[in-house]
Amino acid sequence: MFWMRLFGVTIGAGALSSLTGWLFAGDWIHRRWTYPEIWRKGSEARAIALTSPLPFLTCAAFALLAHHLGFDSVRSTAKLAVMIWVIGPLPLILTNAAFIKLHRAFVFFYSLGWLVKLMIAAVVTARFLR
Repeated sequence: MFWMRLFGVTIGAGALSSLTGWLFAGDWIHRRWTYPEIWRKGSEARAIALTSPLPFLTCAAFALLAHHLGFDSVRSTAKLAVMIWVIGPLPLILTNAAFIKLHRAFVFFYSLGWLVKLMIAAVVTARFLR
């Protein structure tokens, strides 16, 4: 039964969190607050196809870690999400911004998007993995 709930959490949280990439770093933000010389030219279809499974992987790994640590409340999984954000995506994005020409607004929204993605995984995990 656990594996079925894990599958459901992975699909549900993965689908919701995949929208955060589009919302926080997608076309609207990408067109307004980026430097065109930084981005690859041409079709993005291949890049999108290659990276689309990653939110599902993130949510599955988050749910497994929370389960392994015995975190089953929204509060505990939200704390875990913030700690993971501070350990991983936030320093990585800020370090990249220090060395790569990225607009401050893009860095802000991209970082915020990762926090929201992890919070979605936290809430869905706490609600449905118990």
